[in-house]
Amino acid sequence: MGRLTVLALRAVIVALLAGSLGVQAVLVPLLASDLEGLAEEYSYLRVPLLLVVVLIVLTAETVLVCVWRLVTMARQGTVFSHAAFRYVHIVLGAFVAAALLVFALGALLAPGEAVAPGVVLLVGGAGLAVLGIALIVLVLRMLLAQAVARDVEASLMRAELAEVI
Repeated sequence: MGRLTVLALRAVIVALLAGSLGVQAVLVPLLASDLEGLAEEYSYLRVPLLLVVVLIVLTAETVLVCVWRLVTMARQGTVFSHAAFRYVHIVLGAFVAAALLVFALGALLAPGEAVAPGVVLLVGGAGLAVLGIALIVLVLRMLLAQAVARDVEASLMRAELAEVI
């Protein structure tokens, strides 16, 4: 991986992490104060909605930290090792958790007349998109497994060749 690529990716990750911290520090309290004005029949949704939003932000932060670590491993040339699987598994779990949280958000918004059915459908589509990203990460994990196996095989062949020579 080129130095400029790594620096650009790290700059994007830092900006996204700063944005997510801003969401937690500013937007979540604003959302909490807005939800205080909910009609009495929907007041039970206040805490679950806030919890879902905070947990979705935490899953995004988890993914960003793991991608940072994987980029570091790629820069060091150690990404094709078994140590990388830990971070890939965490990313995969975070995306699955985020998808489930988005589906939960849709389920919270569905009953009653507070939110239009089209909005609930859009939230469900977003959950499906996040689940699709999790499946892409799963495919990339399988490719990483193949690359690690090939790397181990190549190391063994080099060792055999060194013995012959």
